[in-house]
Formats: sequence, C-alpha cells, structure tokens
Amino acid sequence: MSLTFVVYTENVNTERKINLDFEKIFRKQCRPTSIGGQAVIEGVMMRGPKDIAIAVRKQDQEIVVKKEEVKGMAKSALTKIPIVRGVIALIDSMVLGVKSLTYSAEFFEEEESTEEKGKFESWVENTFGDKAGDILIYFSVFTALAFGILLFIISPTVAMNFFKTKISSPWMLNLVEGIFRILLFIGYVTLISKMKDIKRVFQYHGAEHKTIHCYESNLPLTVENARQFPTLHPRCGTSFLVFVMVVSLLLFSMIGWPNPWVRVLSRLLLMPVVAGISYEIIKWAGKSQSQFVRWISYPGLLFQKLTTREPDDSQLEVAIEAMKNVLTDDKEADLWQ
Repeated sequence: MSLTFVVYTENVNTERKINLDFEKIFRKQCRPTSIGGQAVIEGVMMRGPKDIAIAVRKQDQEIVVKKEEVKGMAKSALTKIPIVRGVIALIDSMVLGVKSLTYSAEFFEEEESTEEKGKFESWVENTFGDKAGDILIYFSVFTALAFGILLFIISPTVAMNFFKTKISSPWMLNLVEGIFRILLFIGYVTLISKMKDIKRVFQYHGAEHKTIHCYESNLPLTVENARQFPTLHPRCGTSFLVFVMVVSLLLFSMIGWPNPWVRVLSRLLLMPVVAGISYEIIKWAGKSQSQFVRWISYPGLLFQKLTTREPDDSQLEVAIEAMKNVLTDDKEADLWQ
C-alpha cells in the first residue's frame, strides 16, 4: 500500500510527488533491530547492543572510525522499566549525540585556531581539569534541552493565553496550542533544512536509514543493496518527536486550562511522562506490522521527508562502515525487544 500527494514548490510550474510506500518501509521479512544511529558532520554514528561506532569521511576522502563500548545510563537496570526507560533513552541519546557531533566536527576545524577561548570555557577547564570536556558536553545538552522546552513547550502555551478571551473551551484551547506547537516545529525544521551543511547532514540521515533497512532485510551490507531502500524508517527519532507532539497534546488537554504559571509548571512536570509514553509507542510500533501501526506512523514518516535526503554512494559507504563496526557474533543480541 502506498500514499501519494503533491507538494507545490515556490515555482508554480513545478511540483514534487511524495510517495510513502508502506510495503517498502514496513517490510514483512525484516528482523527489527535495536541498532540505531544519528547523522553527524560528514558521517554517521551507529549504536549497537555492545558498541558505538562513529564513521566520518575526512576531507582527503579517508573514512575514519571511532569505536567504543556502550556504557553509562544505557547499562542501567532502569532501562527495563516501561516509561522510565524512555526518559533515560532520551537523555542518553542527547548526550551521545552531542559527543558524536563534537567528534565529527574536530576533523573540519582549522588546524590552528586564532580565536581565544571564552571565559566560561576557560573557567570550566581550569576548575574541572580532565573532566572539562564532559562538563561542557552535559552543559550543551542542558542548553539544547532548555532551548527546546522554551521554544516548543513554554512559548506555545504562553502565546495561547492571548486567545483565552476568544476561545472559551479548555479542550479547544489545548487543541489550538498543540497545533501551534506542531506548526512551530515544522517551521523550525524547514528553516534549518535550507542551510547547505544541514542538507548534507540530512543526506547522511537518509544513508543511516537505508543501511539499517538493508541489515534488517538480511542482505549483505553493500552500497548496491542499501541503495534500493527508502530513506524513511518507522523507528526514527524524528517519528519519536512527532509522537511527543501528539501525546503532549492529548495529555495536556486532561488538565484543563489553568492560569499561565500552572500551565507552564504542569507541562514541565509532565514532559518526562510524555517522553516515556512516546518511547513506548515507537518501541511497540517498531515491532508491529499491523495496519493501525502504519497509520499512526504516517505523520512521523511524512515529517521525515523534511529531515532526510537521498544520499550518494559515498555517504552510504560511511553509514555501512559505521554499521559493520557495531555488529556482534550473536545474531539475537540486536533484535528489537
């Protein structure tokens, strides 16, 4: 089954058909794997059951791979508890994502930087010594998380306060807030997707998905095999974020429409619950082949059309190299549980 619709570009004489072929995305013969990844600067990070590998193509076209063992929160016993494991997975993936991006960026910085370090960075290095790198990474994660909460959670609910005199229904106010949040998120991603460097990252994102599709189909990991698969994947982090938007809309609607301060506080307190529920949904959807799952996955897959691009063969080579470095001899170790 496939769904097709038309997107009209700025040039009124051109149009682009987007085809979501569910039969290619939800393959009946696939073995859903827990292996996931992330696009980085000119590379791909893959995370397997035991190892993490970051493959980056340097400016001289050499592919370098950094491999390390999975550790930290991912090994915690809390990852077995439903809902709670979703919160842990979100934080852990953000930390790993920042580390991976920082590592890949090092290959493209100038060899000799004439810029002086900022006062905060210098203070952290002088205060924490060898731990300064980790402190800066966690600070980056905190900053990114705070920015996301401020932009996509707090600002929509504050903005909707101006509509309270025109909309009397608490349920309708929450609905409008949720729609505004989704449109804000779409606008943000659309805006950054115009940047040249981000387009390259989105191509590597597509390469990551194609490689995972290839592996789940039990085909040899080659460029020729990976090339045939779609850039969309049902267990993508983009789909997770779409579930977060929808779950937050439903959950926030249950608490009515109190004063602005209570609304902001309630949304902050409920965000871990929203993340946990969204994680459980995408985890379940990743294992199911039902028609219902295909339909609830549709918005997330549609949104992936913004965050993925068709990769070239050289980008597929990098993603495949990252994947090969996280595979284990135990064929059951990476199955999606």
